[in-house]
Amino acid sequence: MKLSEKEILEQCKKMCKNTLMETLEISFCEVGIDYLVAKMPVTPRVHQPDGVLHGGAMVALAESVGSAASFLFLNAEDFYIRGIEISANHVKSIREGNVYARAEIVHKGRTTQLWDIKIRDEEENLISIVKLTTMALSKKK
Repeated sequence: MKLSEKEILEQCKKMCKNTLMETLEISFCEVGIDYLVAKMPVTPRVHQPDGVLHGGAMVALAESVGSAASFLFLNAEDFYIRGIEISANHVKSIREGNVYARAEIVHKGRTTQLWDIKIRDEEENLISIVKLTTMALSKKK
C-alpha cells in the first residue's frame, strides 16, 4: 500500500513525540520519491552563547531528517535504522527564522545508505552541507 505525502508526513510527526526532534521543534514538511525535508526554527533554544545557530543543532537536524528518510525509503518493519557516520561543513551563520534540511539519497545499498543533506534558510542561502551514512540492521534473528 502506497501512502500519500500527507500520511507520510503524519507518520514522521508521530515518530518525533517525546524525542530530541520534539525538543528542537523539528517538523517534517515535504517528501518526494527520493528525498525528505524537515524544518527547525532558529530561536535562542538552539543558539550558541553568542546568538547564532549552534552547529550541533544543525547536525541533530540533519541526522534526524536523514535517518527518517532511511526509515521511510526502506522496509522499516524489517529493519532498525542507525546513523553510523556524519560530517558537516557549516558555511554560514543564522540568528533567527527557520532552517530547512533536505535529505537526498546518494547510495541505497542493502545495508548502508549515503545521504546528502543541505541545510538552507528561508531565502535558500546554504547554511550547512552534511553527509550522513546510515545502516539498516535486520530485526530478524
